[in-house]
Amino acid sequence: MKYRVYRFEINMEKDQNKLEEFLNNLKGEVVAIIPNNSKMSFLQIYGVSSKINFLFIVVKLN
Repeated sequence: MKYRVYRFEINMEKDQNKLEEFLNNLKGEVVAIIPNNSKMSFLQIYGVSSKINFLFIVVKLN
């Protein structure tokens, strides 16, 4: 089996359609979507706010 990892830059408030289109055009099976949080502030540590700046998308190729 072969896998490919994509890095998808995202603004979580605006890019839902962009992400949906990207996922629908992938060749293979999506295995995982891993969010990356931007630098952690004091409020983010306690879950008051968070900001995801990109996603890693792992795809199993056919």
